Amino acid sequence: MLNRLVHAVSTLGPVGYLPKMPGTWGSLLTVFLVPFCFLPLPLWARAGVLVLIFICGGLAAGRSEKLLSLTDPGVVVIDELLGQLVAFAPFQSLKPWELIAGFFLFRLFDVVKPWPLRASETWLPSGFGVMLDDVLAGIYACLVLGLVRMLVSS
Repeated sequence: MLNRLVHAVSTLGPVGYLPKMPGTWGSLLTVFLVPFCFLPLPLWARAGVLVLIFICGGLAAGRSEKLLSLTDPGVVVIDELLGQLVAFAPFQSLKPWELIAGFFLFRLFDVVKPWPLRASETWLPSGFGVMLDDVLAGIYACLVLGLVRMLVSS
């Protein structure tokens, strides 16, 4: 029973089992939730949420890897939730186009995995390595989104 609950956390329930691109579905779900559940929080609370998701998600992803006998299984999408939140974390509010841009930027960096994202998957053990590359993809997306926002507003 506990294994099923932990696995459900790592897959965000049924989201990791949606067809074709589970990571994209996990990111898309996050984009829809961000304006209501994440951005209204003060910055310190957003940082706490990120730390909590990193720890719980790393443990859950690691357990799912063992249950499925796979490294970084595609159905595990809690890492996309975390990475997408990282991309939006420092912003007080985002316009719809900025949410869309942040979504595409995060997915781009998560899929292409520029240096050091691919290498970072092995820096931490098990599920924490799964989470870390998405944190870095989120940081890259955040930096580019911030730059785009500055260029558009000037």
